[in-house]
Amino acid sequence: MSVPSDGRNVVLTGFMGTGKSTVGKLLARRLGYRFSDLDALIVERAGISINEIFERYGEQRFRELETEAIRSLGGVSGRVVATGGGAVIAPRNRVLLREAGLVVNLTASLEVILCRLNGDQERPLLKSNNTPEALAALMAARENAYADADLRIDTAGKSVEDVVTEIATFVREHQ
Repeated sequence: MSVPSDGRNVVLTGFMGTGKSTVGKLLARRLGYRFSDLDALIVERAGISINEIFERYGEQRFRELETEAIRSLGGVSGRVVATGGGAVIAPRNRVLLREAGLVVNLTASLEVILCRLNGDQERPLLKSNNTPEALAALMAARENAYADADLRIDTAGKSVEDVVTEIATFVREHQ
């Protein structure tokens, strides 16, 4: 099933480990869209890794760079955009993401996320929030921001293909 691009982007939000990048790449191929990873865009613009941004300049500076990257989406179309897990924290980012396209929030239980993130050293927030209790608190703190979406999908127990099909159907119905 292919959905012709009408210029509307699909923005994937959700906690780390919910499948945004994995789903996003396959979804983009399915829709005939380009795939953009917001974190990769930030790294490209900053010239250093996200871990280095956090270490050198702190989370606040990273969030500023994230907002700049989100603003840059205003001029693009026909993309599937995977955001970082905290991109929706700032209300202004949620507004910009909604203006950029359909917002799809991917979810999973804490247990599923812990399994998916096991051994992942590339996520800076895991360095300071690496206990199940800390991750649960972070998830809870972001829940209202994640809920601000056009569609929410629990990815636990579903194949990537099933999630992509669900989103592609939604996109087709809302073009």
